[in-house]
Amino acid sequence: MIRQLDVDGVPTLLAATAGPMRAGLTFRVGTADETLSRSGITHLLEHLALAPLGLTDYHFNGATAPIFTSFYMQGSESDIAGFLTAVCHTVHDLPMARLEVEKEILRTEWSSRGTAAIDSVPLWRHGARDHGLTSYPEFGLHAITEQDLRAWAARWFTRENAVLWIAGDRVPTGLRLALPSGVRQPVPPVSSALPRTPAYFVNGSGAVVLDAVVRRRTAASVFTGVLEREMYRSLRQEDGLSYTINTGYEPRGDGHATLRALADALLEKQDAVLGGFVDVLAKLRVGRIEQADLDATVAKREDALGAAEVDAARLPSQALDLLTGQPTVTVDELRAELKTVTLADLHQVAQEVTATALLMVPDGTTADWAGFTEAPTRSTHTVTGTAYRERDGEGELRVGIDGVSYLGPGGPLTVRYAECAALLAWPDGARRLIGHDAIAMHIEPTLFDLHPGAIGVIDQQVPADRRVPMPARPPEKIPQPYAATNRPPAQQRPAPAKRSWWEVPLMVISGLATLGVGGITLLLTLGMFISDEADGDEGWLWGMVGVGWLLTVILALPIVLLRRRRR
Repeated sequence: MIRQLDVDGVPTLLAATAGPMRAGLTFRVGTADETLSRSGITHLLEHLALAPLGLTDYHFNGATAPIFTSFYMQGSESDIAGFLTAVCHTVHDLPMARLEVEKEILRTEWSSRGTAAIDSVPLWRHGARDHGLTSYPEFGLHAITEQDLRAWAARWFTRENAVLWIAGDRVPTGLRLALPSGVRQPVPPVSSALPRTPAYFVNGSGAVVLDAVVRRRTAASVFTGVLEREMYRSLRQEDGLSYTINTGYEPRGDGHATLRALADALLEKQDAVLGGFVDVLAKLRVGRIEQADLDATVAKREDALGAAEVDAARLPSQALDLLTGQPTVTVDELRAELKTVTLADLHQVAQEVTATALLMVPDGTTADWAGFTEAPTRSTHTVTGTAYRERDGEGELRVGIDGVSYLGPGGPLTVRYAECAALLAWPDGARRLIGHDAIAMHIEPTLFDLHPGAIGVIDQQVPADRRVPMPARPPEKIPQPYAATNRPPAQQRPAPAKRSWWEVPLMVISGLATLGVGGITLLLTLGMFISDEADGDEGWLWGMVGVGWLLTVILALPIVLLRRRRR
C-alpha cells in the first residue's frame, strides 16, 4: 500500500517495489502558470537545475507539464539521495553562467521536435493563455533574466508546493530536501477561446481529433476505453478507413479531465473517416453503448490494478492529486468504483463529451453539417484609428489608441493592447501581436503605406512585460513589395490616409529622434515659418502638422505586410 509521511516538511508518498528504487520530486508549477511573453521560464529553470549534475550511471531526468514540474531518478539509494538533495540546492542556486547555453538548447529542442496532430488543439480551445501555451514556441526565452528565474524559483519551488514520492521500502539515507518555505499554489483558472461548443477547426495534419472536457470520475475514464473499442471496430475493422486509433484521459487538477480521441486517414479517405468518427460519437450520445464493451474495458482495468507493483506505478499520479487537492483513492476503492459503472453512467459521459467537444478536421472538410460550429478565425469587432491602405492588395490596417485592426481578405482581425498576450518585435520593424483569444497579426514593413510613428504607437501602448525582442533577420527573409513596374499607375492608387489627431505629436517625436540635432533645427525653423502664415494657436498647430508632413516626406516610409495566422 501507499504510505504517507513527511521528509523535511515535504509530504512524501512511499510504496514498495521489487525492482530498482526510483523517486521523484514534483512541484505544482508548469507551463499553464506562465504568460506567453515569458513562456519557457519553468522549462529553462528545470534545465538549469539539472545542468550541474553531469552524467551518472543511472537514469535521471526532469519534465515540465502544464500544471507540474518533476525531477526523477532511478538508481541506488545513495544516488537517489544525492540527486534529490542536489536538485533542492541547485533550483535556488542556478548556474547562471549557463543561462544562454541552456536557452539555445531549448530552442534547438523545440525546432527538432516532431509535430503531432494534437499540438494545435490547446490554443484553439484555450487561446494564448494557461493551457493553450503548450501550442506555442517558448517565445519568452530570449527576454528571461537571472532575476526572473530567481523570483520564479522563490515563488514556486518551495517545500509547501512540493510532493516527494519513492518507490522503495524506505526513505534514502542522507536525503535532505532543503527547500525554502512557501505556500501551496492552486491550479490556474482555465480559459476558453470558444464562444460555443461543440465546435470544430480545420488542420492540415490529415487526422481527425476529438478534444472534450468532462467531470473527473471513474465512469469518464471507463468511457475512454469504450470509445476506443467502438472507433476501432467501426473505422478499422469494419470499414478499413483508419490504422492509428487511440484515446486518452488526463486529469487537469481542477475536478475535470481532458478526453481525447484520434483517428488517422489517407488523403482520399478523409471525408469518410470524419463521417465515421462523427457517427461513432452520435451513436454513443444517444445511448447505443454495448454492454460487452463496458465489461471488456472494466476487466482490462481490473487486470491492471491486479499487477504486483500497482501501488508503485500509481505514485506519480497520486503525488499530483495530493499537490492539486484532489481526492486520493486506494486500489481497493478503485476496484469498487469500477464495479458500479453502468451503461447509464457512460451515456451521461457521452453527452458531456458532445456538449464540450472540439473537433479537429482535415483540410477541405467541415463539421457544420454535424452540428459543430466553426471555431473563430476572425474578430467580431474593430478599432478606430488611422487607416493605412495596402499597396498591393485591398486590405486596410487601422492603428488606434486601444488596439490594431485589419480589414480585408481573411478579416476583420483585431488585437486590443490590453488583451495582447505577446508583442514580438524584430529590429527591422516587423511586429506580431498575439491576442489572448489566439487571433494574431503579423505586421511586416513592406506592403502598407505606414508612417514610422505607427509602429511607435503600438510599442508604447502594449504593456512592457508583453514585449518579446526577436533576433535580427537576414535581408532575404524580409518580405518586399512588388517591383515598381508591376504596381498600378499613381492615379489608380488610393488617396493618402488621413491621420488621427493623437498621432501628430508621436510622429513628430519619432521623426526628430531620427533626424538628430541638425534636423531638429531645420524642421523647427520650417515649422515657425508655416506658423507665421496663420494666427494664434491654430497657426502653431498647423506649423507642427507641417513638421510632421515634412518628416513623412523625408523619412523612408516603411510598408507592412499583414497576415492572419494562429501561433
